[in-house]
Amino acid sequence: MSSLPPVANLQAFEAVARRRSFALAAAELHLTASAISHQVARLESQLGVRLFERSAHGVRLSAAGDRYLVRVGGALRAISSATEDLRQGVSNSLYVHSAPSIASLWLMSRLQGFAQACPDISLNLSAAHTPSDFELGQADIDIRYGVPNWPDLVVEPLFEERILPLASPAFIRQHRLRRPEQLLDVRLIQSNVSVVQWSDWFGRFTALRAPERFPVRFDRAQMSLDAATQGLGVALESATIAGHHIAERKLRPVFDPSMAVLVKAHFVVYPPRHAKRPAVEAFLAWIHGEAARG
Repeated sequence: MSSLPPVANLQAFEAVARRRSFALAAAELHLTASAISHQVARLESQLGVRLFERSAHGVRLSAAGDRYLVRVGGALRAISSATEDLRQGVSNSLYVHSAPSIASLWLMSRLQGFAQACPDISLNLSAAHTPSDFELGQADIDIRYGVPNWPDLVVEPLFEERILPLASPAFIRQHRLRRPEQLLDVRLIQSNVSVVQWSDWFGRFTALRAPERFPVRFDRAQMSLDAATQGLGVALESATIAGHHIAERKLRPVFDPSMAVLVKAHFVVYPPRHAKRPAVEAFLAWIHGEAARG
């Protein structure tokens, strides 16, 4: 641990990186801008790299600083959470990290059930596209989206999803959508991070080629679904994740529900050493039960 930089220097770096300003970071940490500048300079000297690019227009992270922030920011948040739990006497905390769309569209509406089933567990939920770093103690469990290639971790699929074209009832009526080939004449919404792309769907259910360019693109399923509800086009998304949109009749399948690509794309992931933690066991049992009911 002799190479570990002083925590004050790390806090100064993280605050400047987050606020993009030495002055704002100083105000947040109740220090002078000069003190913050010196702490960052000492950190850069110890690391042997420049963490920020300074100019007349302000300050921005260097490439090395950006990489360092990903690791250091998570570590500082983990320390802060552990400290707060200790101060408040919380002894049974559970830290869950999740991909954003499943957190907001599927998990949040079910958390009251977990709170009722496990009232003694203090749940902390965070969401981001970037997976949690278990080595830094950022999370006990991660709910990840994508192709399961996470060695040395326990990977458990949540559910099988039906990926199919979804649109608002008004959009379907307006364009009289009845046949797959009609999709080439309307706006298709591209979900950049989806494991199933329009080319996959067209290749599975038609003899047509999917468009190569899309007028609307998003990097989150929630934004693609919201765009579809507003009549911006047809989204290719999970009926499971879009469950509330469909139940509230804001969206519906454009074609027969059998014209769906079946995938397992959401996974509960955790290190084997976490498996026997009582809070982890309780959450796993609960979330798999919710997924089975869904």
